[in-house]
Amino acid sequence: AEPASPAPMASVPASPRLPTPSRGPGPAAHRRGRPAARPRVEVDQAFLRSPRGFLKIARTLVALAAFLCFMASGAREAYAALAGMEVVTNALFLLLYLVKLDARIRFLYWPLADVLNSVLAALLLLVVSLCAIIIKTNKGTLAGGVLGLTLLALYLVDVILLWKKISLDKARGGSAPAK
Repeated sequence: AEPASPAPMASVPASPRLPTPSRGPGPAAHRRGRPAARPRVEVDQAFLRSPRGFLKIARTLVALAAFLCFMASGAREAYAALAGMEVVTNALFLLLYLVKLDARIRFLYWPLADVLNSVLAALLLLVVSLCAIIIKTNKGTLAGGVLGLTLLALYLVDVILLWKKISLDKARGGSAPAK
């Protein structure tokens, strides 16, 4: 004799106030001790593969290399401070675009803020890198100056790419106020 199968859950009348019962253990049963509903951060994989994403990563790595050169060489504090500031700024902009915070924080037009950051950083890097190359107290300072000029070139390429994006957004009506 076979045991009787339990009645299906569909035969239970649904209440408008109560949620319908689930059909088995959910993902929370596999993660004991953790809350069931946890918001996840969505990473923009397409941004990492785009030219702008590659450029942001390259900017961050070159700024980090320049910072390490200036720190290892015992260069003036201004050189290391500017390179360190660029590492942090580049990492924050990379993170902003990577987790799509620019789409969530709408009160600021992020491409324009990124352009302004890149132009100001390029001007500062021009002065600091040229001073580091001209003075060249040691090879670490010289290497940091050369990496600073490389970073300057990356900033200029980024400004061009961002300016094209801003121009395309205006042509599509992306910056026009909704009526």
